[in-house]
Formats: sequence, structure tokens, C-alpha cells
Amino acid sequence: MMKSLRLLSLALSLILLSVSSHASERILTLTQVSKNAYYAEGVSALGSPLNKNFISNAGVVIGPTGVVVIDALGSPTLGKQLIDEIRKLTDKPIQFVIATHYHADHIYGLQSFIDIGATVIAQESAKDYLNSDTAKLRLEASRTELAPWINAQTKLVPASKWIIEDTRLNLVGLDVDLIKMGPAHTPDDLAVFFPSEGVLFAGDLVFRGRIPYVGQADSLGWIQSLDKLLKQEAQVIVPGHGPASTSVAEDLKFTRDYLVYVRQAMSQAARDLEPFEEAYAATDWSRYAKVPLFNAANRMNAYNIYISIQNE
Repeated sequence: MMKSLRLLSLALSLILLSVSSHASERILTLTQVSKNAYYAEGVSALGSPLNKNFISNAGVVIGPTGVVVIDALGSPTLGKQLIDEIRKLTDKPIQFVIATHYHADHIYGLQSFIDIGATVIAQESAKDYLNSDTAKLRLEASRTELAPWINAQTKLVPASKWIIEDTRLNLVGLDVDLIKMGPAHTPDDLAVFFPSEGVLFAGDLVFRGRIPYVGQADSLGWIQSLDKLLKQEAQVIVPGHGPASTSVAEDLKFTRDYLVYVRQAMSQAARDLEPFEEAYAATDWSRYAKVPLFNAANRMNAYNIYISIQNE
């Protein structure tokens, strides 16, 4: 009898594992969003070995003389898979990778592009992060938490070209607007706009279909950055997380309004040094409670904003 129960328990565990695996997996494919622009969409989840840290988006734009990639995904393996998908579309050289910011899920794939000779472009404030203990400790932790996809061979890759102000470049025969946004979601945020395509790659300034990740963000600067992006004449927005959209203003405002709401909810308590838990419990979160990753991220977001307001 006990043996039968153990076998039944094992079978149920395997079924649950299989269901969980399929729920967290996403095949890396490229979806077309304009004549020459594509993107790969990561799964809406926290990074794990199960989803191979494929939790963020990457963009691909094919120009007359080559290819520009926006963000390199969350592991060298994913970077290689992205290269393979690009090769299904074109044999033009992959010449540039633009990093929208240096969070792990967007940049651990950079070394795969360096290996094929691509030039990395990023906002200069990323230098501080790259040289920090935070970056080193994050990579060390990822080698354990995200093994085998992040391992001893995974390394941090600096940019070859650093952007210090809003800049228009001509890359692979296309004009590209690199818009310096940070400090916002990170100190080194960079929005990427292709005027001829009408496509804005917003990085983690925009989260779509899930609660944003605030972390150590400058929430006030983030709101101001989104106001700046609302002035862009984009027809399509590719967020850092979630599906691309033609409702550009609506999706910019979702992230913006969420940040404004959390700041308003935490502001008075933070300035009066009232307990965070009381302020959090007193807030009506119903408008966001059913948005994916609310339970995983919202309390942490509120606390981080509560602390940051005290330091403003």
C-alpha cells in the first residue's frame, strides 16, 4: 500500500513538473513588427533554470548593409539562439548590439555577439555598474541560481561605444535615435527609436502585461522619462518585457500610472516616517492585483519606492 502511494505521489509530481515546465517554457522565435524590425518575447516570469532566464525581450532590425540587435537576452545560450533565428531571416552581418540597460536578463547574452564580431553600444552610466561589486555578486549568484545557463564561462561585457547624450547614428544604413533616459529604471537606460520603421525599443522603461520590476530605480526619474517617450512619434513599441504593441501611448501610460500610483500611496508615510506595513495595508491595490507578477513584485516595489522617497 505504501509503495503504491509513493508511486502515485511520484507520478503526480512528474505531471506537475511537466505542467510547470510547459507553462514556463517559450520557444525563441522572431515576430515581425514592421517592414524590417522583429522581436523575441521572453516569458512573463522570474528567471529560473526552467525558463533558461528567457524573461526579457530582444529586438532585431535588418538594414541595407547589416543587422542591429537591441538587447542580447539572459544567457550566452540564448544569445546564440537569437543569432540562429536572425540567420533564418538574413545572411547580412550582425554588426551592432545596443544594450538598453545592464540588467542581467538583458546582457548575459552579449558575449555570444562579441564572438561573431558585433560592436556593443550602451549608455555611459553602465560603466559604474560594470565596475561595481553589485555586478560581480549578481553574476556569482546567477552562476548558482541559473545554472547551467549561467556558468563560470559567463562574463560581463562592456560596450565598445558609449553614449553620453541623445544621439542619432546611422547604423547598417538606417538612422537610429539613441535617447538617454536614465537615471530611471536604471542609471543607464537607453531608448532606441528607428524613425524609418516607426518602432521604439523601450527596454525596461516599459513593462507590458505584467507588474514592472522597480528594484533600485529612480521612480521619479522613470516617470519623467516616460513623459519624454510619450513625445516620440512611434507606431509600435517593443517593451523590455511583454508583447509588442501598436497602442504606444496606452502602454507607456500603464507603466507610468503604476509608478505614480505607488508613489502616491507611499509618499505621505515615507515622509512622515510611518511604518511601511501600515501604509501598504491601507492602500487599495485592487486595480493592479490581477496583473501578472503582482504577488511576486508589488510589495517589494512599494517598499523600494517608500525607501527611495525618504532619500529624495
